[in-house]
Amino acid sequence: MAGGPPFSLGVETHEGLAALTRAIRAEEDGKQLRRELARDMREALKPGAAAAKSSVMAIASAGLPTAPALRSSVARKIRPEVKLGGRWSGARVKAFKTKNVRGFPNAPKRLNRAGGWRHPVYGNREVWVHQHGKSGWFDEAFEGREGVYRQAVEAAMENMARRIAARAG
Repeated sequence: MAGGPPFSLGVETHEGLAALTRAIRAEEDGKQLRRELARDMREALKPGAAAAKSSVMAIASAGLPTAPALRSSVARKIRPEVKLGGRWSGARVKAFKTKNVRGFPNAPKRLNRAGGWRHPVYGNREVWVHQHGKSGWFDEAFEGREGVYRQAVEAAMENMARRIAARAG
């Protein structure tokens, strides 16, 4: 999240994904196959998204309870994303912006940053405070498990490629 996703699919895999997407498009029921591939790739990344959600919920909360809760709002916005075609193709776990949460749309990014963020105290623009989150909560959720998620996504791609090859052969 700090500099993009904690892992990315390699060039060989991207080319393979582009070829697979072209092959799916050529099939009669291509839309259905494409939906199934995207679903399988998202399923492969769900454990990573769950780990990131639990990591953000583990951040200590010190202060008065306010609504809506920041940690749970950020956790709800973490989900696997799959795009097949276009400028970017691949699969990743992404923390989306929290648009309507306390006027703090960049909460996932700021909570992950070592520098934290500044905000007015109870809306008083005269008094500002610097607040720190838990730096690295998003990235640490994937540490040591990148290979597992990459392998699961590649397995979903291989399964689809086998299905298409079986039809042609």
